[in-house]
Amino acid sequence: MFGDMMGMMGKLKETQQKVEATKKRLDTVTLKESSPEELVQVVITANRLVKEIKIDDSLLTDKDQLEDYLILAVNKAIEKATQVNEAELAAVAKEGMPNIPGLDGMFK
Repeated sequence: MFGDMMGMMGKLKETQQKVEATKKRLDTVTLKESSPEELVQVVITANRLVKEIKIDDSLLTDKDQLEDYLILAVNKAIEKATQVNEAELAAVAKEGMPNIPGLDGMFK
């Protein structure tokens, strides 16, 4: 039993290292989202760090529309980045988890 416990602890440590490496890699994964008509474009990392925002000149005269389009584009980008982030981290965690009864459904 003690050997099994040590093996599990080693596996968990290895998984933790893989999760940290995946988080660093996700800093380099960029996603692009746009508002309607692509008047606002947002580039974001899979770790949800906004890297770039482009605004079409036609929106510079309409503050309310610009704000609305910024909110739409940023929220879409965050949602997409969150999906990628969670899927990548869940895959690494599931791969490294020991076979513990009752935890099967946690990492789908």
